[in-house]
Amino acid sequence: MTFSLDAHWVWDFWFADDGSSYHLYYLHAPKSLGDQNLRHRNARIGHAVSTDLISWTDLGPVLGPGEPGDFDETATWTGCVVRGDDGLWRMFYTGSRFLSADSSANIETVGVATSSDLHTWTKRTDAVAAADPAWYETLGTSAWPEQAWRDPWVFADPAGNGWHMLVTARSNSGDEMDRGVIGHATSSDLDSWVVQPPLSAPGAGFRHLEVPQVVTVDGRSVLLFSCDAAALAGDRATGGIWAVPLDAVTGPYPVEKALPLVDERLYAGRAVQNRSGQWVLLAFENRTDDGGFAGSLSDPIGLEWAHDQLRLVEVS
Repeated sequence: MTFSLDAHWVWDFWFADDGSSYHLYYLHAPKSLGDQNLRHRNARIGHAVSTDLISWTDLGPVLGPGEPGDFDETATWTGCVVRGDDGLWRMFYTGSRFLSADSSANIETVGVATSSDLHTWTKRTDAVAAADPAWYETLGTSAWPEQAWRDPWVFADPAGNGWHMLVTARSNSGDEMDRGVIGHATSSDLDSWVVQPPLSAPGAGFRHLEVPQVVTVDGRSVLLFSCDAAALAGDRATGGIWAVPLDAVTGPYPVEKALPLVDERLYAGRAVQNRSGQWVLLAFENRTDDGGFAGSLSDPIGLEWAHDQLRLVEVS
């Protein structure tokens, strides 16, 4: 049963798994806005739970924008949830701050909220990571209308050396229309973060690489990200969800070798294991049959390797 809300559009999302329930955190905005393009300035984070990734119980909003002047004063955008060694759950999320109501100029930074039970969240008032101009494009240094530093994906270092954060970012060099990179920050404790050079190179054919995720599916590591046709560069023509096999989850990421996993009827895909152990993909439904915005989430779709490429299959 596809997850949807009658009165709200639903799009980007992420999961936390407490062992008995899957917790879905999702962006939503009211359909009463009229124009789906306004949803980004009005995004809030909602919460739903499921035992099977198919039937969901919606629990309503859990996180919204901050006060005027805060790094997240306009909207709360995409993130992830991890559990630290201290047992505390942390939600890393994107804080969006539009500079004016009539401008698309937007500064994105990463913030964090904490929870002991995955239901009640307490924000940290300051941002934890932002684009460093030593490596990354900042607002006003190109024609790009935003300071991209969003969609954090945090995971533990496989060798036990702290934590890694991947973000949607843009390089401060190269063709302005082909600067999309996977930004990178590291931490020893999930609280203090140091911004690092990007884990991919610009010029790979993407203006931005949205909602990055690294996972190891059936023993092989892969980077997933999304980019629609409007944000492609070079010879790339088909937008949607992309996949590229990795030698190591900590990089480097050969984004130039990425191939489409599915076209942009689906977007912002997340890989997760169901209770039978199968890796599946969920994504938000991006297009209706008549070309409108769907604003709902898909049911799980199976993932498997075919030689060196990840592909979608039926759930077993």
